[in-house]
Amino acid sequence: MTTAQLTAIDATVDKTNRLLSEIEHELGWPAQRRQQSYSALAAVLHTLRDRLPLAEVVQLAAQLPLLVRGLYYEGWDATSAPAKLDRAEFVARVRRDFPFDVEGGAEQVIRTVSRVLRRHVSSGEWDDVLATVPVELRDLLGD
Repeated sequence: MTTAQLTAIDATVDKTNRLLSEIEHELGWPAQRRQQSYSALAAVLHTLRDRLPLAEVVQLAAQLPLLVRGLYYEGWDATSAPAKLDRAEFVARVRRDFPFDVEGGAEQVIRTVSRVLRRHVSSGEWDDVLATVPVELRDLLGD
């Protein structure tokens, strides 16, 4: 492996760890609750990905750190996209995929992960994401 490849790997690991640390911090968890922050990120990303139109899925992915992009695409079936999830269904899917108890429940997890993701993608891209979901999801994802 070349030095440039190692540098790229180091950079994506660092960016991913910062993202997970921000989720932990915002949820008031002690440092290094990586399994929980990883599960929160995965649950929200997968549910959001499944709700977005194909073009928006790809545009959002392009702005994610490489490791997070792999997580985002993990298990994806593009043939069933986009899933028509209303607010209650969106929250229920995140809750199903996030097996930990959090004060504020799944909605708090969604709001927190969304807030952290907004800091890691361009504001224009996040605006595009919000424009493609129903109003009832915008306030959950865009607070």
